[in-house]
Amino acid sequence: MSDLLRVDGLTAGYGEAVVLSNLSFAVAQGEALALLGRNGAGKTTLLNTIVGLTRRRAGTITLAGRDLSTLRPDQRANGGVGWVPQERNIFRSLTVEENLTAVARPGKFDVSRIYEMFPRLAERRDNMGNQLSGGEQQMLAVGRALVLNPQILLLDEPLEGLAPIIVDELLAALRRIIETEKMSVILVEQSARKILPLTDRAIILERGAIAWSGDSSALLEDREALATLLAVAEKK
Repeated sequence: MSDLLRVDGLTAGYGEAVVLSNLSFAVAQGEALALLGRNGAGKTTLLNTIVGLTRRRAGTITLAGRDLSTLRPDQRANGGVGWVPQERNIFRSLTVEENLTAVARPGKFDVSRIYEMFPRLAERRDNMGNQLSGGEQQMLAVGRALVLNPQILLLDEPLEGLAPIIVDELLAALRRIIETEKMSVILVEQSARKILPLTDRAIILERGAIAWSGDSSALLEDREALATLLAVAEKK
């Protein structure tokens, strides 16, 4: 597989604070990458930097051969970067359908496909964003990113704080996005054991640097890395 996203020698942060130091990695076309690490390791900062919301001090970010490093966030979105932030950022004063149609761009992911993927949204298509549960808002945030038909999808802790039944529905949708639709994905999540089975490779960040990199299946079997770098207890 050829590389879709390349990050080379990336150093970035906020203002004078440096959070990421000399990071380099790539995501291939159709590959799913789990981005893991303890709180404060730099995971969200890395996604924010790819999106264009931090101060980049060094290094480059390229998508499909195009240098994104100096582009504005809206230009990066137009260039193929889809993003689901922790805050979801849905339009609360618009209906579910308006949230989707307001940003939709031509491509295989249209509103009908989002409703097929998330039947709850179809049932609530006329509800305002602020009338949805937290899980439904998360589904809408994912759907809204997909109807932009991006080349790569960045998801920042999409399972955080959700009820188990909603987590299962979202995991099923993510599995479809990754395995059936073959979309390139970077997935940040605290629950390593939930997302490693969905992804091809994993990176663990520690203090803004890569502490571990390899196949997701290998990390699932690496008890020492899970315990020392992620504080994941051994599965009983």
